[in-house]
Amino acid sequence: MKATSPNEAVIFFAGDSGDGIQLTGGQFSETVEIFGNDISTFPDFPAEIRAPKGTLFGVSGFQLKLGSVKIFTPGDQYDVLIAMNAAALKTNLHQLKKGGVIIANTAGFDKKNLTLAKYEVGINPLEDHSLDDYDVHDFDVTKMTQEALADSGMERKEIERCKNMFVLGFVYWMFNQDLKYTIKFLTEKFNNKPDLAVANIKVLKAGFNFADTSETFTSRFSIKPAKLPKGDYRNVNGNQAVALALVAAAKKSGLDLFYGSYPITPASNILHQLSRYKNFGVKTYQAEDEIAAICSAIGASFAGQLGTTASSGPGIALKGEAMGLAMILEIPLVIVNVQRGGPSTGLPTKTEQADLLQALYGRNGEAPIPVLAAATPKDCFEMAFMACKIAIEHMTPVLLLTDGYIANGSEPWKYPQSKDLPKIKPQLVKDKPADEKFLPYERDKNLVRKWAIPGVAGFEHRIGGLEKEINTGNVSYDPDNHEQMIKIRADKVDKVADVFPKQEYAQGSEKSKLLVIGWGSTFGAIESAIINLKTERFDIAHVHIKLIHPLPANLGEILRHFEKIIVPEMNNGQLVKVLRSKFLLPIKSVTKIKGVPFTVLEIKEAILNELSHG
Repeated sequence: MKATSPNEAVIFFAGDSGDGIQLTGGQFSETVEIFGNDISTFPDFPAEIRAPKGTLFGVSGFQLKLGSVKIFTPGDQYDVLIAMNAAALKTNLHQLKKGGVIIANTAGFDKKNLTLAKYEVGINPLEDHSLDDYDVHDFDVTKMTQEALADSGMERKEIERCKNMFVLGFVYWMFNQDLKYTIKFLTEKFNNKPDLAVANIKVLKAGFNFADTSETFTSRFSIKPAKLPKGDYRNVNGNQAVALALVAAAKKSGLDLFYGSYPITPASNILHQLSRYKNFGVKTYQAEDEIAAICSAIGASFAGQLGTTASSGPGIALKGEAMGLAMILEIPLVIVNVQRGGPSTGLPTKTEQADLLQALYGRNGEAPIPVLAAATPKDCFEMAFMACKIAIEHMTPVLLLTDGYIANGSEPWKYPQSKDLPKIKPQLVKDKPADEKFLPYERDKNLVRKWAIPGVAGFEHRIGGLEKEINTGNVSYDPDNHEQMIKIRADKVDKVADVFPKQEYAQGSEKSKLLVIGWGSTFGAIESAIINLKTERFDIAHVHIKLIHPLPANLGEILRHFEKIIVPEMNNGQLVKVLRSKFLLPIKSVTKIKGVPFTVLEIKEAILNELSHG
């Protein structure tokens, strides 16, 4: 038996929603990360809440890339495909490398499952030689799980729920990984049901031992730990990072955190995460609808707390009027949009970047607010923290864009110490001279007004959605005052660019042949493509915009160095519209709107195609 030592490998776990695919992938991710591999994951959920078993649209998947080198994406093609049934194989086979490994549960390839997966009558891909280009290992996972637990006294249905642990044990053996972390997890997870812990651990070991004794493989994967910077790491997905950032920002600002939310895929997990932090004074409120959720957060901010909320595209549409209210009130509010496929309810569990123009313009009247975008799961922490800092210090609602890809995907995160996080200084009014009248909309050099908490004597002032008189905040219908207030509020938002870090190159320089502009979750695919092209002696530049509105102060200066610029987006060309109108440059749009992220190959081909023209 020999061990192959590649720098990286891609694994895809696939099966029905009830097969425990997400748990299996998550546990494998935790284990290889503890071992020291760099990783990137991409959970892929069915759009149906309870999709019929065995159907093509009911397949749940979990993609993971691990390596001894820096990993930017979950990978383009799989080295290993675990298929728990025929539908899982059929929907994912096209992404398996030729010569790649297939691990198939033969119990999921019976007549019924083959029919549901729409294979022709009498055709079984495990038997018809159509998979001869792959390294196929098929065995009855369900039967071997039943045999392992034959004396457990458990019901058949409960036993079959353990079959994902058999596969996990098998894959652990393939990749030379230790079972102890998952054994610890199972012991803690089923602390109140020790019989279930014992059963799952027994099946986990059975899968590992079967792989070891069956001589199934002539070689095993042995991927060395990655050389990551020293520090304390944890595995984090985007939604977890957002939740942690909101808590951290509240603590750094000295404010209580209030989170008003209505459940919606894929943002719901932020609520789940924050509900665990009551010990930090976090208040979570599940509202009856999206409008109530954001309005409760506005009320919390008015009362002197850090009001926050989150949703996805359909919910953000409902929150539009209230965002305008927070904007005209000029109070802190952080709104997180975890984008998904649209329009309307669209593709609830799939990823997209198509809410950019909604974020910029999706409110009635002239209502500009700062818009930020996170690039990776761990970057969600930095951007959510920055969103809070801007909201509090500039007295404005701030909208943070993430998406389903980075919200559910995970990677190792070298988490910061509290002392290393920047300070956040609320604009709270305290003492005022007794002979002066409080002017709630009087502004400092950054056009930021003070934050007066209600109920404090001497700081009484009007509040509401009607236009405000300059300085006093009284209701005003004067046309000149209205225009002036519109300009002031817009200028205040524009000044955010002065305090936001200048735009830097992620790759390349002003001397590079072509510039790729990215935003949001396209970061990993763009970085990987450019690093790949660098080995072929192509000099390509990459800037990744995290401040969408206002745009970075030096972005125009960077753009004017290049004759060729492309912008890959998971929409129909939204950032391109903004950049063309702002800078009047012939920027090329590269789009993908399929509910799945760009592959590295797609970005690479787009770059080479643009270089070949002229």
